[in-house]
Amino acid sequence: MQGLARYVFQSENTFCSGDHVSWHSPLDNSESRIQHMLLTEDPQMRPVQTPFGFVSFLQIVGVCTEELHAAQQWNGQGILELLRTVPVAGGPWLITDMRRGETIFEIDPHLQQERVDKGIETEGSNLSGVSAKCAWDDLSRPPEDEDDSRSICIGTQQRKLSGKDTEQIREALRRGLEINSKPILPPINSQRHNGMSLDRAPSRKDSLESESSSAIIPHELIRTRQLESVHLKFNQESGALIPLCLRGRLLHGRHFTYKSITGDTAITFVSTGVEGAFATEEHPYAAHGPWLQILLTEELVERMLEDLEDLSSPEEMKLPKEYSWPEKKLKISILPDTVFDNPLP
Repeated sequence: MQGLARYVFQSENTFCSGDHVSWHSPLDNSESRIQHMLLTEDPQMRPVQTPFGFVSFLQIVGVCTEELHAAQQWNGQGILELLRTVPVAGGPWLITDMRRGETIFEIDPHLQQERVDKGIETEGSNLSGVSAKCAWDDLSRPPEDEDDSRSICIGTQQRKLSGKDTEQIREALRRGLEINSKPILPPINSQRHNGMSLDRAPSRKDSLESESSSAIIPHELIRTRQLESVHLKFNQESGALIPLCLRGRLLHGRHFTYKSITGDTAITFVSTGVEGAFATEEHPYAAHGPWLQILLTEELVERMLEDLEDLSSPEEMKLPKEYSWPEKKLKISILPDTVFDNPLP
């Protein structure tokens, strides 16, 4: 919990019900399979209104790696509901038993196919973004160009996201994790009343605009840069989520954002149905400072899914690994963690 608190204070991000935390270590420092966390509303501590604002209480639920992956591919709330149906995996109170040696899919094999796989196919993924080790290069500018986005990449001095862009990214990510029980694409926009979410009428169009930023103001439109060629860089864990981004988000008319944990760099993939994006079909690569947006057509997404199939088996991958689509002037590299942890001077 100290580690989670440190993340919140350092990143200024907040946790919401349905969020997941990739911890990659037994939560009690044993040899337990419970190595990750899902967050949900506390079933006993009800939300309260205080003189300082609305306060909701979250419960940490320990999960196995397979359950975490299912939450990423589908949604955290769906997996939490499955955990509630399995007494030894949490039951109605979602009590974590660190001695649990089986996943819910090993206990009940039908859950994967009948609930998770079907949910992914019909609803897509509610995971709209992750904190990640990532970077990007603008290959369409010479390195000596002072306005080149290389100034935001590994080993160089980083630019800062504007306050408006930062708020827009945070709002889009938060709203992407809100729950909509309808078997349709949930809108990212929602109204809030006394701290509670009230869904608007269903829409098949996703949006990158926030309540506090209903439109991109003119001076930000002026500084939007259209790029001809881009190079995306991810570590192995982040790269393994690219198929999720493409299949679970973009093919369902949504967007997905990688926000760098080492700086202000952000990479947002958007589909043609996303409103409020500054990347367009005419100019599919566009940037606001260190925030890059990439618009991918359905045809390109399907092709990329075929080419990136080996990302589903990261344990067999040798790094570095490079993928490229020359006619689209797009390149993706999967790099070792050391590249991001120890940037060049």
